[in-house]
Amino acid sequence: MNSYQLISFEEEIANIFNKGLIKAPIHLSYGNERQLIKIFKKIKFNDWIFCSWRSHYHCLLKGVPSYLLKKEILNGRSISLCFPKYKIYSSAIVGGILPIALGVAFSLKLKKKKDKVFCFLGDMTSETGIAHESIKYAINFNLPIHFIIEDNNESVCTDTRKTWASNILTYSINKNKKFITYYKYKNKYPHAGAGQRVQF
Repeated sequence: MNSYQLISFEEEIANIFNKGLIKAPIHLSYGNERQLIKIFKKIKFNDWIFCSWRSHYHCLLKGVPSYLLKKEILNGRSISLCFPKYKIYSSAIVGGILPIALGVAFSLKLKKKKDKVFCFLGDMTSETGIAHESIKYAINFNLPIHFIIEDNNESVCTDTRKTWASNILTYSINKNKKFITYYKYKNKYPHAGAGQRVQF
């Protein structure tokens, strides 16, 4: 899956959404194709992926067929996409996926498996208590998990840095490459939707 294919998929979903044919919220990506493609080159089929509501790209890069992903989105499940066969799970609850990802990583360590967990979270989620606790626990117990913080400087309709009155986020100066990847990007789409007001 290349950048063009990822962008084309999101543009198709955006057009369908703006026509009022998707009866639930969607969260679209744009601008982080290069970073995600690079990250997913390190992810194997048996590795676990946990992410938030903005997960179309993640599903496609993990191998979920585009027709199956589109079907789930059209059925209103864009913000909670889960494909057990491909070991990818997302949640619309802010921070809700973190302890689940941590538990899977702990289980993998206990069972001495070689699989790994990759947990994607947004910049605002990275500033929550549950994120700090999960990341600290993972590092201290040397769990097979890697956290990827995707910073588009948005949380719903708020600016993350203004919310915390700080230009520097906790993990933006990353000193622990083994457990944390941090990157910034600019999304052309709003936090939710595709730029036009749609009444469900």
